[in-house]
Amino acid sequence: GVLPLRRWRLAWGRAARQPPGLPLAPRRAFSNSKILVELDESSGVATMKFKNPPVNSLSLDFLTEFCISLEKLENDRACRGVILTSTVPKIFSSGLDITEMCGKSTEHYAEFWRAVQEVWLRLYGSNMVTVAAVNGSSPAGGCLVALTCDYRIMVENPKFSIGLNEAQLGIVAPFWFKDTFVNTVGHRIAERSLQLGSLHSAPDALRFGLVDELVPEEKLQERAAAVMAQWLALPDHARQLTKSMMRKAVLDRLVAHREEDIQNFISFVSKESIQKSLRMYMEMLKKKK
Repeated sequence: GVLPLRRWRLAWGRAARQPPGLPLAPRRAFSNSKILVELDESSGVATMKFKNPPVNSLSLDFLTEFCISLEKLENDRACRGVILTSTVPKIFSSGLDITEMCGKSTEHYAEFWRAVQEVWLRLYGSNMVTVAAVNGSSPAGGCLVALTCDYRIMVENPKFSIGLNEAQLGIVAPFWFKDTFVNTVGHRIAERSLQLGSLHSAPDALRFGLVDELVPEEKLQERAAAVMAQWLALPDHARQLTKSMMRKAVLDRLVAHREEDIQNFISFVSKESIQKSLRMYMEMLKKKK
């Protein structure tokens, strides 16, 4: 939500004038089982931590909780920005949960895909400032979540990688994944990366503009807070209208083709050849454990 600048400055002033030793403005936490949310009312910044071990996969339950949490923050007058990060070591999010796409009913595929669309629509179109504090690897859907944000900070560990690697699994990133990617890194890098299903190491991701900066792990939260403050220093309405102008065409395109996109996903994922490659991938993951 939008907090008028004057009221926000007053709130800031109050927080700043509190005598030492007294707690600052309350931190409100409303967590559910897979996502921890903490809102610092003095700064208007919420932190949303993914807690779906072992790899923060985007299951239907997780996506549903994600949507509910985003909606709560979006409707909260005290909240102006959200930092997304992970509680799971070495992983931001491994992307869509393959088990949701394997051996299930058509109805289930439709429900799952609608939830994926919903998270993207809410995040990409959010009025809040969104900063991704990427503290681990982030393939496929995990990369998409980071791409929807206004700003991406990643831990400078060359072992951590990020990218839309769907092609490696024999699946195709839908047009709105592609649009988000192109809008971030440009057409040529997106085309090559998508066709090869590339996962880029953190230094490469920075070089391609897939992330905005790299920081040492222990500095990540502090840096995310500093970037957030920089973005929140502007009047909300000007920033929100600018963001909407930049993103509206891409958002509108999915809204206009939402049902068609769901049907495409169902017919694609129901193909025996696709089911087979997903089963093989799941077997490979089991062996890795």
